[in-house]
Amino acid sequence: MQIRETSIAGLVELTPRVFHDDRGMFFESYNEQIFKQLGLPTNFVQDNQSFSKKGVVRGLHFQRAPFAQGKLVRVISGKVLDVAVDIRPESPTFGKHEIFELSSEKNNVAYVPEGFAHGFVALEDSIFSYKCTNIYNKESESGILWNDEDLAINWGIENANVSEKDQILPTFRSLFGDLKKI
Repeated sequence: MQIRETSIAGLVELTPRVFHDDRGMFFESYNEQIFKQLGLPTNFVQDNQSFSKKGVVRGLHFQRAPFAQGKLVRVISGKVLDVAVDIRPESPTFGKHEIFELSSEKNNVAYVPEGFAHGFVALEDSIFSYKCTNIYNKESESGILWNDEDLAINWGIENANVSEKDQILPTFRSLFGDLKKI
């Protein structure tokens, strides 16, 4: 696997080696040994999958402790812009975000650690899958407004299709206060 570390500690992109032949292709989407070598979690307790039509934005979601989740995210079919926002107040990159283009063509994955808000926009009809390090807990659920001006995320689309629930999420500032670190 090729590993791309980002400017935000703990947030990485992994691109597997894909083997093609006349029958099709094969690749490892997860390898416990590689994750251990990278110091990444290997205990995933829940798998989730969604289908999103082109232009759908999902996020920015997170769960508060003690149910915070790390997520290993990938696209089974299609292409998305995947966004992770550092919400760890003690982090030097607090409030910063990273964007990954994940696709079924590239078969790349991103590991989003606990302490990040996460979302994506479907650049084409897409099946999105993610493994979680903790179970879903409704009472711990939270989020940040996807188009928060303070975060200035370039989603790369016009006319986003966003759920009513995600349209009324609070801003980063209202959740975390002063953005002086950003």
